[in-house]
Amino acid sequence: MTADRAALARGDDPAKPPREGMARGDDPAKPPRSGGRRLKRATMVAAPVVAAGVTAGVVLGVPALRPGHPAAAPAVAVAYAPVVRTDLTNTVQVSGSLGYAGSYTIVNQAQGTAYTALPAVGAAIRRGQQLYAVDGTPVTLFYGATPEWRALSAGVAPGRDVAQLDRNLIALGYGAGLVISDYFTDATAYAVELWQEARGLPVTGTVPLGQIAYAPGPLRITGVTPVPGSPPQPGTGILTATSPVPVVTANVPVGQEYLVKAGDPVTVTLPDGVTTTPGVITSVASVASAGNGGSSGAGAAPEPSPGGGSGSGSGQDTVPITVRLVNPGAAGHLDQAPVSVNIVSAQARDVLAVPISALVALAGGGYAVEVSGGGTVHLIAVQTGLFSQTLVQVSGAGLTPGTRVEVPSS
Repeated sequence: MTADRAALARGDDPAKPPREGMARGDDPAKPPRSGGRRLKRATMVAAPVVAAGVTAGVVLGVPALRPGHPAAAPAVAVAYAPVVRTDLTNTVQVSGSLGYAGSYTIVNQAQGTAYTALPAVGAAIRRGQQLYAVDGTPVTLFYGATPEWRALSAGVAPGRDVAQLDRNLIALGYGAGLVISDYFTDATAYAVELWQEARGLPVTGTVPLGQIAYAPGPLRITGVTPVPGSPPQPGTGILTATSPVPVVTANVPVGQEYLVKAGDPVTVTLPDGVTTTPGVITSVASVASAGNGGSSGAGAAPEPSPGGGSGSGSGQDTVPITVRLVNPGAAGHLDQAPVSVNIVSAQARDVLAVPISALVALAGGGYAVEVSGGGTVHLIAVQTGLFSQTLVQVSGAGLTPGTRVEVPSS
């Protein structure tokens, strides 16, 4: 068709310069720039143009790789963004709960008339400190897995409870010359005397049943059963506790458990929804937990919950994980508070990246970016890698950090 008819097909006034050049601010007397930028930044389509009863088939192609072709699509206001070298990361977010590790019960073995001192709920108690008192005599916390079950003194049968006592006396600084063993030696008796003297206890060199209570580590008291003045009953649980170390428990949907293993770093979003703190996965359950709220049917695969989370009541089977906070103080005194755990699902380090909006879809498949430099604009075909939020990993001949690529202006 003639130029005037083509202009009419576009709705232009033949007497006026082309709108495309004016939209870009180009001088209509100058030849147009490479036509690649004028291509849609999406899939290319074939669009018939009908003018004055004549149909012309127009296929949007990639003249950008061969400069000098006229533009085929309306001009788009553009800006420029630099190619950057950076790390890209994608994450999966799952819901979790911030609490404290462990669950312990302290059993009283002391005999007497009354409890004369009891800890407060929330108190943190460490090795060598008083847990509670019976008839004014303190019961001291030592660390160990073996509960106290007998009095310890010279002549008792060898046992791991004796070695456990040795370890604590050494840790508290009373074990000079003491060798850890299952035998209650003279060195053990002397270390016991030093400890008893320092604590204001009767110095006997023996440990009566009930003078010490063992737990795996420091305790955070969560419950107290007796009241002051009540009579002690040996063999009765009187305190419940956890570790004072905050931890996060979370549930990873079945099918995504391959993303996690013990030792992996994660990021925890605290209950305010804004503050984040680093964490480390300490354990991954070997058995999945059944989801709440119904079954997906025999043989049916569970559907992932929106946003990658494992929302309560979703009915999806999950794999429990435990996360230790790198900075325990970030948790404050929160307990059973909802948090989110951000797990890395894909990562690319030290790669070139551009805004996703800089990609130009090629008619034959693949992508390119339009590069500005030296007073010219041209397309460079690129290979794409990881897409992460607003950036995409790219590689292509001539791309270096700082290279300017065209993006739609906001």
